Amino acid sequence: MLERRELDAFLTLAEELHFGRTAERLHVSTARVSQIVATLERRLGVRLFNRTSRRVELSAAGRRLYEEVHPAWQQITAAVERAVAAGRGLTGTLRIAFVGAAGGQLLAGAGALFRQRHPECEVLLREAQLTEIADRLRDGTADVGLDTFPAGDADLAQGPVLITEARMLAVPHGHPFARRTAVGVEDLARAPMIQLPDDLPPARRAARTPHATPAGRPIPPGPAASTLNEILTLVGAGHGVFPVGAHTRRYYARPDVGYVPFSDAPPLEWGLLWRADNATERVRAFTAAARDLLRDR
Repeated sequence: MLERRELDAFLTLAEELHFGRTAERLHVSTARVSQIVATLERRLGVRLFNRTSRRVELSAAGRRLYEEVHPAWQQITAAVERAVAAGRGLTGTLRIAFVGAAGGQLLAGAGALFRQRHPECEVLLREAQLTEIADRLRDGTADVGLDTFPAGDADLAQGPVLITEARMLAVPHGHPFARRTAVGVEDLARAPMIQLPDDLPPARRAARTPHATPAGRPIPPGPAASTLNEILTLVGAGHGVFPVGAHTRRYYARPDVGYVPFSDAPPLEWGLLWRADNATERVRAFTAAARDLLRDR
């Protein structure tokens, strides 16, 4: 098996036919080039170059080896360079998953700034449902996802908080809460809460749909739903209430659903998630673009 330094020395000398220029290209001494080539010839048992005091020429065996090895070595080198470039964010495609219209609008702006900085990298935005972000990151169909914190998954890494928004309670239009200017977290014990699916991480479910109020009063569980539209449909039909971010009132205005601010709930935090073993330079660069976009607003 030939070593890389031997292939580099042989192929470069075959192109330059000059030990000095070969040494310059490889950033080694002329004596080192001569030593590597001589060792290679001894290992192969054949002379690859004919040397005189004035010139260097490929032997018949050397020319045949060059013609057979050079194309394959070019392909290997190009493949390695593409892999390195993709990891560094220089080329390739970055796939971003988001939930809802507001998330898509935010990531579209971040994607535009990212493309200005890295025009050779394509950005694909794909909508996901509430329960799909983690799965898409794990199966590789998304590199980055915008979701609420905490992630609740040990294999997912969290970026910085990008958006902080007030929480509101989505209630049926005719519900008594709809006539109030604000509700408190203890009021959640007075109405069924639409549930997220059981297969979500417990930390995520507890953050969005707790089983009890801070004072320990149980919150009645309502039916489960997997998408935001399903949740709001169940709310509008009178099957329960559901805590949402303040942006929902703007992007999902419905005649059958009202949105009432919480007076004492902690804000809802949004940020980027990615698989912990997929923290490529592209992911980091996109995270920086999203952070910079919002910081400048």
